[in-house]
Amino acid sequence: MEFLWSIFEEIIGFLGISQALEILKTGDYSTFKTYDGIASLIYPIIPLLLLLEFFVGLIYKKPQIKVYKVNFLIYIFNRFVGRFISIAMVAYCIGLFSPIAHFKIGSSWYWYIYAYVVWEFGHFIYHYLGHKVRIFWCLHSTHHAPEEMNLSVTHAHFFLEAPYADVIRTTVCILLGVQPELLFTVMFIDGTYGAFIHIGENLIKDARFGFLNKIILTPSHHRVHHARNPLYMDTNFCNLLNIWDRLFGTYQEEQKNVEVEYGITRKMDSGNFIDVYFGEIISLAKDVINAPGIMNKLRYIIMPPGWSHSGAHKTAKMLREAYLENNLDA
Repeated sequence: MEFLWSIFEEIIGFLGISQALEILKTGDYSTFKTYDGIASLIYPIIPLLLLLEFFVGLIYKKPQIKVYKVNFLIYIFNRFVGRFISIAMVAYCIGLFSPIAHFKIGSSWYWYIYAYVVWEFGHFIYHYLGHKVRIFWCLHSTHHAPEEMNLSVTHAHFFLEAPYADVIRTTVCILLGVQPELLFTVMFIDGTYGAFIHIGENLIKDARFGFLNKIILTPSHHRVHHARNPLYMDTNFCNLLNIWDRLFGTYQEEQKNVEVEYGITRKMDSGNFIDVYFGEIISLAKDVINAPGIMNKLRYIIMPPGWSHSGAHKTAKMLREAYLENNLDA
């Protein structure tokens, strides 16, 4: 009976309705007007969209079962292995860096904008390093392994990626004056939108969103980010605001004549949990073992994915530059 209750609690937790149920039990519906109440109504949106997306896929006969299956296994695995690590790292960074922050911002509406811009900067740094440093790519590649895009991809992460990401993002925010209360609000907004931008074509075919495509990063931009096409590789690292991608030259819009091909360039079985979750780590370990000399072994760890001691480099930057040279109108 206890086992069944645990399963029930996991389902309630996944659907994001536990907080709303607690409010309903109290009978104090005015709580829904507070921040916690509003958050409790927003939490279920992404899980419910995920379920809708899955059933619509069955109707359209585009079920993407392989992607859902592997991402479900990743979700279950991460629940057991890394459930509280990320929260602990956020708390640790707040305690460590708050005393040495040179200034602290207020809570007026314009500071929310500042906080979000700063958060996106921290997100850009973590995300950029996740593509440009191979040891970090080993943590991030699980998220890029699916060869179809849908909301279940939101849950496809190596369990150590969130702690590593939150250390960078939290540190940047705290050092630049963002108060913890404001930080958690930004994290909630960014987490919700960051999940939404993984929405698949079964629910939204053209995800450019008209004029918004020029102002914010839409699901279309994030589909580009998940592509293995040379034109699209290593672009659109932000979640919502595209200012940092534009500033650092990593902004790329989806081209109608270049269909997105999802996945990573390494040959792999995207339906195999072990290959998706540990494949890049195994590949890196093999390269380090076979590399001649200590320096080459170290370079395999810190250089971009695709780097080779033989000089036969095929990094994402090189592939994209070669493509752009041959397709000047891209």
